[in-house]
Amino acid sequence: MNTLFNTLIIAEIREGVGGLFDFNATLPLIALQFVLLTVLLTFIFYKPIAQVLDQRETFINTNLTLASEKLLRADELYEQYSAELKKTRSDAQASINESKKEAKIKVTNEVREGNKFAAFSIDTINKEFEAQKRLTVLELETKVDELSQLITTKLLGNHVVL
Repeated sequence: MNTLFNTLIIAEIREGVGGLFDFNATLPLIALQFVLLTVLLTFIFYKPIAQVLDQRETFINTNLTLASEKLLRADELYEQYSAELKKTRSDAQASINESKKEAKIKVTNEVREGNKFAAFSIDTINKEFEAQKRLTVLELETKVDELSQLITTKLLGNHVVL
């Protein structure tokens, strides 16, 4: 292990100048270049990009706010229209039920009137039949009397008086 350590120390001594970090006049120059490059990049590149990003973020936030407001308004309108639709449906159902009830009453009344008319017509026709029956019976009785008299006169002659 000592030999390995000794070999590393000898390698460091041989490198000497031009190692990884040389602390000479180039270090402040590199640091100054780095600071200048950072300042230039900040003003030329990062600030305009930051402004664009801020504008974009503002635009996105504005659009998100407007979209949220529109969604809330759409939800309100949906609820309102849904309530109106339910009310309209219940009104329509009530109207349909009322119409059915009125139609049922009307049909019942018409059937009742039809039954009354039919009963009246049947009574009238029965009375007419009874009147015709009596008339026909009277006519038949008259004709029977006439025929019986005719038969009697033909059989017995004109002499018999009843």
